[in-house]
Amino acid sequence: RVLHSYDIAMTTRFRGITRRQGLLWQGPSGWAEWSPFLDYDGAELVPWLEAADEAAELGYPEPVRAFVPVNCTVPAVPAERAAEIASASGCATAKIKVAEPGQTLADDLDRVEAVASVVDRVRVDANGNWSVEQALRACRELARFELEYVEQPCSGVTELAEVRHSLSRSGVDVAIAADESIRRSGDPERVVALEAADIAILKVQPLGGVRRCLELAGRLKLPVVVSSALETSVGIAAGLALAAALPELPYACGLNTGPLLADDPDAPFVAEGGVLRTRVVAPEPVGLARVAAEAETEALLLARLRATRQLSKSKGRGR
Repeated sequence: RVLHSYDIAMTTRFRGITRRQGLLWQGPSGWAEWSPFLDYDGAELVPWLEAADEAAELGYPEPVRAFVPVNCTVPAVPAERAAEIASASGCATAKIKVAEPGQTLADDLDRVEAVASVVDRVRVDANGNWSVEQALRACRELARFELEYVEQPCSGVTELAEVRHSLSRSGVDVAIAADESIRRSGDPERVVALEAADIAILKVQPLGGVRRCLELAGRLKLPVVVSSALETSVGIAAGLALAAALPELPYACGLNTGPLLADDPDAPFVAEGGVLRTRVVAPEPVGLARVAAEAETEALLLARLRATRQLSKSKGRGR
């Protein structure tokens, strides 16, 4: 197979990064993306590869819907800019980044208030950056905005459970969603066992593919929100395939992240009326060339892929 690297600038700093890199390739069943974040390493990279192999070799399950409702994603920007982003998105739901290092709870509250004034529903994502005490204080303050949920307020599953149960005991009506506690803990069922979350955030690449996510959703028995891992249109297509195949989809999904990338090898997915339509993504040579990484970055990506595929084979999981 021919491997195509990409290195694309972010339109704004997000998740602590300013550029997104990865590899793309075409298999008999379609295009695949392999783009683990650089803070992932070793065995954590294997599910990302399995997801890519699924896309290239097997394709996706049959969908039950063609349109997927999505939220807009609001980075940790000043309140006025946050409101502009949400308003311009056309989405009725906004996910707002909070707990950004170097910022304060007051910054978060200003940002959420500004966004809540221009959309119908808001949810926030702390990326596990709060302690239990900080999370409880923040959730109590944020509750006045009638949040859909707070995503990953603390990093650990035990801490997540403590926050959820403490809020419940004190009568604070804020739902908790688990993201990193599902995709990075190595034991997603522990989230259910400890009653640590009300909602499961599922991301195709870090969880090993669409079929793995569907199976996991069935085991967890929690409402699911499908989110992206800041992929190009190739990876977003995988997320949409999962959202389109789930039996129930009670919440808008976090797949409208195309606007966070300054370019794309194909036509980016852009929400219209708060929804994304599923479609086949097939980058053309001109698009692939436009986003291609420099030689040094490409060599790094290829070396990571080789090491990951070797690790996958040694575990008896590689194709």
